[in-house]
Amino acid sequence: MTEQILALCRAMGAGQEELLLPLTLAVEKQLAGRLKEGVSPEDCGTAFPLAAAMVVMDRLSGVTGGGGAGEVTSFTAGDLTVRKETGSGGGASKSLSAQAEGLLSPWLKDAGFVFQGVEG
Repeated sequence: MTEQILALCRAMGAGQEELLLPLTLAVEKQLAGRLKEGVSPEDCGTAFPLAAAMVVMDRLSGVTGGGGAGEVTSFTAGDLTVRKETGSGGGASKSLSAQAEGLLSPWLKDAGFVFQGVEG
């Protein structure tokens, strides 16, 4: 499974080869720990390695300065303008980690707010 995740990360353009393996192993273990009782990463089919690769790429971006506060979001030189904008709402503005969680949601344990045994 680790090799599949690494291959997907490389296909997505991952750099920082020295960070890639340890980050992949950590994300793989973290996501596997969030799966429902009795569900293995293999039970998720191709969704698990893809979701793990998406989380790795998101985390790698954060580690290597691919986004975040203090980053120049607009630069103009003559007729050339380079800009990075952050949108609000819509699927395109979701982080890769949030998209990965959505991809794995059928196999993940409940998180956040859940009703349990409400008597009335």
